[in-house]
Amino acid sequence: MGPPGANGGAGAESRTMSSTPKTAVPAGATDCHMHIYGPAERYPVAPSNPSPVPFAYNLAAYQAVKARLGLGRTVVVQPSAYGLDNSATLDAVAGLGDARAVVAVTPDTSEAELQRLHAAGARGARAVLLKHPLVAWQDLAALGARVAPLGWHIQMQFDGMRMVAREALIRALPCKVVIDHIGRFHEPVTPDSAPVLALRRLLESGRVWMKASSPYGVSRTADWSDTSAIARALIAAAPERVVWGSNWPHPNEPEPKPDEARVLDWLASVCPSEAVRQAVLVANPAELYDF
Repeated sequence: MGPPGANGGAGAESRTMSSTPKTAVPAGATDCHMHIYGPAERYPVAPSNPSPVPFAYNLAAYQAVKARLGLGRTVVVQPSAYGLDNSATLDAVAGLGDARAVVAVTPDTSEAELQRLHAAGARGARAVLLKHPLVAWQDLAALGARVAPLGWHIQMQFDGMRMVAREALIRALPCKVVIDHIGRFHEPVTPDSAPVLALRRLLESGRVWMKASSPYGVSRTADWSDTSAIARALIAAAPERVVWGSNWPHPNEPEPKPDEARVLDWLASVCPSEAVRQAVLVANPAELYDF
């Protein structure tokens, strides 16, 4: 089975018309959060997630984005739409070359399947703890025990307003943890609010990482200044445990989609120095994803 992307479509062409970033990226700069969708006949949507899928956002479309941004490496994150079928994600990893994957597995996934996924480039297990989760909160410890021997992490996405209530559980997991999208706080928060301080404590524990991604996702300002303030404080607290992601193709955002160049330039605005930006884009992903 070849990589997704044989059928381009108008959506793929429209994404190449965006701008180029003002920020120069270092060699090996890594996009640590993006998704690939492939032709429906090859990669059917899971029955548990019948939402429409933007099939035009395939490997060819992403390769144009990657070239426009000057990126070297990629982490392909399993879309919720495909459930436990990681085929599109792993085929994209094979097609991109210098890439890794975050896949969907459960505590019941066989050891043979975990080994197969690892050999294909998987380095993390995704847990979307929002609507209709494949893995529930009470399953995370068992999942962590399964993936820890492989050196994987659990990548978690949930409403960050629950960070205080979930802090002890996250801290106790037997593997590294990655928190999506600057904590994804669904209500207005400031850097000194209790949920943000809980995430800061988790980052400072040395076992929890954060994705500086989707600054627009829960922002209530046109310039993303509210999420920028949170990101700036958390990156300053633990710059060695933050990675960046474009969140392409921004699946939950309406058209017109955010410009990936702006998302990359945003990173420079929340990093205190060029050295920190270098770490977030190159050194930290190399450690976390075993590049």
